[in-house]
Amino acid sequence: MRIVKAVDSMKLEYKKLLYMCNTRPVFKPRALFSDATENYRMPPECEPWDTVRIRLRVGRFNIERAYLYVDNEEYAMVRVDSDVSFDYYEAAIEVSDSIMSYYFKVEGERGLCYYYNQMGGARELNPYYNFTIIPGHKVPKWVKGAVMYQIYVDRFCDGDTSNNVVDDEYSYIGEHVIQVKDWNKYPAQMGVREFYGGDLQGVWDKLDYLQDLGIDVIYFNPIFVSPSNHKYDTQDYDYVDPHIGVIKVDEGEVLKEGDQDNRHATKYISRVTSKENLEASNAFFAKLVEEIHKRGMKVIIDGVFNHCGSFNKWLDREHIYSSSKDDYAVGAYEKYESPYHSFFKFYSDQWPDNGSYDGWWGHDTLPKLNYEESEKLEDYIIEIGKKWVSPPYNVDGWRLDVAADLGYNSEYNHRFWRKFRKAVKEANPEAVILAEHYGDSHDWLLGGQWDTIMNYDAFMEPITWFLTGMEKHSDEFRQDMIGNASNFFGAMHHNMSRMGHQAVSISMNQLSNHDHSRFLTRTNRIVGRTNTMGPQKANEHVDRAVFMAAVIIQMTWPGAPTLYYGDEAGVCGWTDPDNRRTYPWGKEDRLLLQFHKDVIKMHKECKVLSTGSYKPLISEYNLIAYGRFDRNDMVVVIVNNSDDERRVHVPVWEIGLMRDYDMEQIFVTYENGYDNNKLGYSVKEGWLDVGMRNKSAMVLRKMQF
Repeated sequence: MRIVKAVDSMKLEYKKLLYMCNTRPVFKPRALFSDATENYRMPPECEPWDTVRIRLRVGRFNIERAYLYVDNEEYAMVRVDSDVSFDYYEAAIEVSDSIMSYYFKVEGERGLCYYYNQMGGARELNPYYNFTIIPGHKVPKWVKGAVMYQIYVDRFCDGDTSNNVVDDEYSYIGEHVIQVKDWNKYPAQMGVREFYGGDLQGVWDKLDYLQDLGIDVIYFNPIFVSPSNHKYDTQDYDYVDPHIGVIKVDEGEVLKEGDQDNRHATKYISRVTSKENLEASNAFFAKLVEEIHKRGMKVIIDGVFNHCGSFNKWLDREHIYSSSKDDYAVGAYEKYESPYHSFFKFYSDQWPDNGSYDGWWGHDTLPKLNYEESEKLEDYIIEIGKKWVSPPYNVDGWRLDVAADLGYNSEYNHRFWRKFRKAVKEANPEAVILAEHYGDSHDWLLGGQWDTIMNYDAFMEPITWFLTGMEKHSDEFRQDMIGNASNFFGAMHHNMSRMGHQAVSISMNQLSNHDHSRFLTRTNRIVGRTNTMGPQKANEHVDRAVFMAAVIIQMTWPGAPTLYYGDEAGVCGWTDPDNRRTYPWGKEDRLLLQFHKDVIKMHKECKVLSTGSYKPLISEYNLIAYGRFDRNDMVVVIVNNSDDERRVHVPVWEIGLMRDYDMEQIFVTYENGYDNNKLGYSVKEGWLDVGMRNKSAMVLRKMQF
C-alpha cells in the first residue's frame, strides 16, 4: 500500500521514468538474422577441424539468452558486439570432417522461445531448413556476382564465311542441311538442320562489344564437333567443330538431291574428320580463350556427357569415320569388335550396323553412354573434363548438360561426379562445375560433386510466375500467380535453402536461355509456340517495363546474373527453336541495350550485391521488396508489378538502417524507360517511405560519403 501511495505522489515525469526502467522492449522476431556470409560465419568456408565462429543478430536488448545447436549439441552464445539497432551473439565450434547442421534458439521473458534457421524465425523449428557446414568444400570466389553471357554460337555472329555449313553438305534426321542466307530469318519449326554461320571468329570480333556491355564470363553452348546447330549431340569430344573454328582442308562433294547416305557426303567427311582441320580449330579456340582472359573475362563451356550423337566417332552410325582419309577406329554400330563396343548398351546382336543401342529418352540420334559397363568410357570422359580446363585451352569451368541423368542409377551418377570433380579441380582448382538440373539439387551440392546449378527453381521460375503469370516455356498462363508475392518468396526461400549458401552465391541466374521462351516474350502473357502461333506473335504486346523489372531483380539477387545473347537487344522468341534467333546486329532495341549497360554498371559498383546478405522486407500482392547488406553498405530493391501507383513503407531497419539515415535512389525503371540519376530519400526511425510508379522497380542505396 505504501508503494502505491509513493507512486501516486510522484510527479508525472518520474512516473514515466519508472515505467521505462521497468519495461522490456517488445520482442522483434524480424530482427533475428544470420546466414553463411562472412559477417555471420567466420570463415564462411572451412577445412576439417577448423574453429568456426557463428553469429546471430537480434534486436538490441531484446532477448535474455541465445543458443546455437550444432548436430543437436547445445552451445551457449555470448554477446560480442552491438550497434544502435542490434546485439550480435556468437559461439565458436570445432568442425569435424563431416557435414554439420545447425540452428539457433533465443529465449526471453515470460517463456519466450524462438528458433531461427534458413527460413527465418519461427516459434516451431523445421529442421529440414537448418543451416549446413560442409568442411573442405569451397566454390570459386570469382563466380560470385560475375555477369555471365550465354552464346549460342551459330546465331551470334558470322565472322568467317569460309567455314559455313553449305546446302546439302550432309543429311541430318532424314533431310539435307540448309545454309541460311538471310541472317534475320526466323528459325524454322524443325530448325535443327539450319545453319546461319555464327562461329568463334564472330565471337572474337565482338569481344569489344561484350567488354563494353560489362560481361565477366562467356558461357558457350556446345562447341565440339556435331551435326546439329545446337551441338548437344556430340560427335567428337576431343575437338572444336571446324564449322565454327577453322577449315583448312575443304575437299569433296555435297550430297545429290534425294541421297541420304552420308558416306557420299565427302565434303562433310573431309571437313570434320581431317586432323588438320580439327587441330587448327582447337588451336584457334585456345587463342580465343587467351584473348578473352587478356580482357579480364573468363570462359565456361558445355559438357554433354549423359549421351552423345549418332554421328559420334565411337558409334559411327553414319559411316563417316570409316569413310575418312584419316585413320579412325571402327565404330560400335558398325562392328561388334569395335574398341568402343562397351560405350553403348545394345539390346541385340545385329552386326554389322546394329541399331539396337539405347537412346536417351528413346531418341536414336542421342545414344546414351553406358558408363556402368565401361571403365574405359568413364576414364575417357574424365580425361576430357581435365583436358579443356588445362593448358593450352585453360577454360574456366564446365556447364554440365542433364547432369542428373548420367548413368543408369543414382548411386553411379553421384560416384561419377565425385571423380569428375576431383579430376577437374586437380587440373584447375579455380574451375567452376555448374550443372543443368530441374528440381531439388540438394544431394549433388553437399560437397565433392557440383559447385552450383543453372538456377531454375530458385530464380527463373519464381520471377517468371510473379511478373508474368507464365510458365517458362510459355506453355501455360496462370492468373493466380501474377503478383503472388507469397509464392515468389516461398519458392525462392525453399529452393535457396535446399541449395545452400555456397551454391546460391554463385548460381547461374537466367531469365532466358536456349531451352525456354525469351523472357520478353513471356511478358505478353500469350500461351503458344512457333508451330501453333507463328514466330511473329512472340514479338507482339511485349512489356518492356516488366522485362526491365525482371533484369533489376536479376542484377540484385544473390548469384551470377546471366544474360542470354540478344536479350539485351530486345530479341523475342517462343521456346526452342524460336528462342535461338540471331543477334540483330544494327537493329538492336537501343533503349534496352543502354539499360543493360547501365544496370550492369550499377551491379558492379555495389559490391554488396555480389557478396552481401539477403533479406526479404515486403511481401504484398504485386509488391515485393528485399535488401542486400553488410555492416557498412545497404541496398533496398522494390518492385511494383501493379498497373497502379503505390505508396510503400519499407522496414529498412531490418537491414541496419535506423533513425535518420539518408538513402539515394540509384536506379529506377518504369513504363517508358528508366533513370539512373541519383535522388535522395530520408529514413525516419528505420522506415523508408517512397512512391512507386506502376510497373516499376527501384534500387536505393545507403548514402555514400
